[in-house]
Amino acid sequence: MKYTFSMLLLFGSLLFMFSCGKSGGGTTPTPTPTPEPQLAFTINPDPGTSILAALGANQDIATSITSTMPSAGITADITVVKDLDNSSVFSQTLISTTPNFTFAIQNLTGGTVCTATITLTSKSTLSNKASKTFKLARK
Repeated sequence: MKYTFSMLLLFGSLLFMFSCGKSGGGTTPTPTPTPEPQLAFTINPDPGTSILAALGANQDIATSITSTMPSAGITADITVVKDLDNSSVFSQTLISTTPNFTFAIQNLTGGTVCTATITLTSKSTLSNKASKTFKLARK
């Protein structure tokens, strides 16, 4: 009995030493990055579903990002095409690190209805995009 008890004590001690002696050895898991908030913005003037009446060949559009501004900034792609034949009237790409900026749509001709599209894309998360489309025409 004394022999059996000693063997059990020795076996238990060895098991305890081996289980405690191991270090974690694993790698620290990489924290999951917080996803970037979805881009959202407003424009001024905002014609809604009406046609924006431009008073001249150029029309200023003020843009305001209402979501959290991406840390790397955004790329703004502006295109304007004639509704009649889809030919390009105006195209511009801007880069901004501020939430408010203004640009001018140029080369509008009288009596021609056009469709303008503004697409903002985060420079840090290319899949994070927001767009607005509206109609405009020079009086």
